[in-house]
Amino acid sequence: MSSTHKVLTTPALSTKIAPVHVYTAEQTAQLSELREYSDTLLLPESDPYHPWELRWLNKSDTIPRYLRASKWHMPDAQKRIKATLEWRREFKPDLIPPDEVRIESETGKIILNGFDLDGRPILYMRPGRENTETSPRQLRHLVWCLERAKDLMPEGQESLVIIVDYKSTTLRTNPPISVARKALHILQQHYVETLGRALVVNLPMLLNFFYKGISPFLDPVTRDKMRFNPNLLELIPASHLDADFGGTHNYEFEPKSYWDQIITACGIAPDGTRVAAVEPTSPESESADGEKTRVSSVMLADTDTESAQKISDELEKMRVDTTTISDAPLVS
Repeated sequence: MSSTHKVLTTPALSTKIAPVHVYTAEQTAQLSELREYSDTLLLPESDPYHPWELRWLNKSDTIPRYLRASKWHMPDAQKRIKATLEWRREFKPDLIPPDEVRIESETGKIILNGFDLDGRPILYMRPGRENTETSPRQLRHLVWCLERAKDLMPEGQESLVIIVDYKSTTLRTNPPISVARKALHILQQHYVETLGRALVVNLPMLLNFFYKGISPFLDPVTRDKMRFNPNLLELIPASHLDADFGGTHNYEFEPKSYWDQIITACGIAPDGTRVAAVEPTSPESESADGEKTRVSSVMLADTDTESAQKISDELEKMRVDTTTISDAPLVS
């Protein structure tokens, strides 16, 4: 089987997206109510981050995910979405410049590649490839990868698969429990209903204590989605499963090739914004002198010319705080 550097950024042609969420009339009314409430929390239009908040709220899955996570209990859903809006204002997950976290990707310890049978993007995590000291940037990189997984989700899909491979992992390379707790807090509180499956493979007995250490902080729903040493071919088509795990996609990681493919597939600009075409049909267009040009925009469907210019001007002033990570207590 020959190796390849090709990253799979679209599902197999035969994929049928699942689960398909259908809502009752009562639930649809609740969706509208939560959206109306969320609109009252938005930053003023004069704030440079306002377009990004609106972009996030406008995504078709945002409001439903928070109501489903709250079991359709409106006060809880309102509390959750308010907390996430506040977190996103501080962390700005959709504006992390690629070069800020690129060093964290150089060994392939966290990569996106392929889709499961239901069209969920696959996020591989290999703690044994850890290449940096514990720092806030590691969490920034994880969040950057979660945002890219969201970018790659096909229409109708709202969740991803995480495969954690503990091959070659040692106590030194395994993340500290404190870091794992922060990562779990972000995933469970601010990416609600985003984890479709968590599949743990090659777990050595030595690391059983690690899962015992984080188990009290796992939401019961999250815990139910975890599987240890499952048959991955029952969940992922062979053509989209890494050959290391019995699939036929013999992917050979190469840092630059991987990074370039993900950046291109997700349309990420160097400053963390999105790349939009000057001409709607092409990611690149030619100016009068034949030089190819690219522009960054928020890509909101209802953004007019005046607003787009305002956004562009404001983004020049925006600076993302890369040094602070919230140490808020975990919510069970």
